[in-house]
Amino acid sequence: MFRNWMIWILAAGWLLSACAASQATDSASDSPVPDSPQPALTLLPAESPPRGAENEFTTDFSKHSIPYSEILSGGPPKDGIPAIDTPKFISVSEANEWLKDREPVVFVQACAEGNRSVCEVKAYPIQILMWHEIVNDTVGNEPLLVTFCPLCNTAIAFKRTFDNQVFDFGTTGRLRYSNLIMYDRQTETWWQQATGDAIAGEHTGAQLEFYPASMISWVDFKELHPDGKVLSRDTGHPRNYGKNPYFGYDDINQTPFLFNGTTPDQLPPMARVLTIDLNGEAVAYPYDVLSELNIINDTVGENDVVLFWTEGTASALDTSNIPEGREVGSAVAYARVLDGTPLDFEFKDGKILDTQTGSEWNIFGLAIGGKLKGKQLNPVVSINHFWFSWAAFKPETRVYQP
Repeated sequence: MFRNWMIWILAAGWLLSACAASQATDSASDSPVPDSPQPALTLLPAESPPRGAENEFTTDFSKHSIPYSEILSGGPPKDGIPAIDTPKFISVSEANEWLKDREPVVFVQACAEGNRSVCEVKAYPIQILMWHEIVNDTVGNEPLLVTFCPLCNTAIAFKRTFDNQVFDFGTTGRLRYSNLIMYDRQTETWWQQATGDAIAGEHTGAQLEFYPASMISWVDFKELHPDGKVLSRDTGHPRNYGKNPYFGYDDINQTPFLFNGTTPDQLPPMARVLTIDLNGEAVAYPYDVLSELNIINDTVGENDVVLFWTEGTASALDTSNIPEGREVGSAVAYARVLDGTPLDFEFKDGKILDTQTGSEWNIFGLAIGGKLKGKQLNPVVSINHFWFSWAAFKPETRVYQP
């Protein structure tokens, strides 16, 4: 009873707030990435689009790959949760005046091809993404889309270049399996944030290309990248940045909001997982396991990967004041083949070490000591989810067991 009342309050708060006024890495091309083939287009029989959609959008709703009955209104209308289209950035020292060490940020880096010493590094605080969900940006000359769906805890980056055209994205105000549905402003096709799939409109059946992004603590970002850029609170929209309108939502006993699917019982619906999807194999790594092991060596879709977990990151969806959220830590995934040689990793005496050379590594996949000092692991696209969200889109997933 209490949980249902709290979810109603969260929904009301979301609507009112909408109506008021997202690795120290090389570019994604060097890293294992999820398959991005254009799947065989399977159109469903014509049916009426979601209520009100035809009045708000000009896309061709006769083309769709999912039943419209799976789409629910999240409350706000089209662009009721405003995307950030002209993001402003400030220095680490300026952001440090209002960002606390334990706050989560989405970390994105783009480097010049073949030159890791020439990179642009950016942090997108969750306290800002919470209220906007989409940032249309360019990092290192790469047009990127940085997104965050609070109801699924998914921070995902995509390339905005599609079919030789740079797209800009906004929020539809609709959800599917509680997950954000975006639209591009060029064709008004609807896109699923969790998968990058076009589900309705002109480009139905296509998929956006993922780009590596990770959710880490502010203190980790600022210590390794003191010259990095940070998304500014000067967004042009008055919002209560730093406050969490979904407080209490990620309680392990909570019920997912606006979710009409079923969840496999391997994990509780609200369990946090880091997910990888490579070469047709999908794997979910529970945060409970990651926090116990600190390091996981695994193989996904015939790719050797390693996952690092570190403490010091607060849940953004726990308390009303984000920095006071309970400890959840940060997890990031990398390819563990370096210069053609597979590496194995261990957590020993509080340090991340590779067993081949004994070199020490940090959460950014950078060797900070030993024979391999200065070497960099390539990122693997890995995404935070609540278990219910991931399983809804990838029910065939393997749940990692130690």
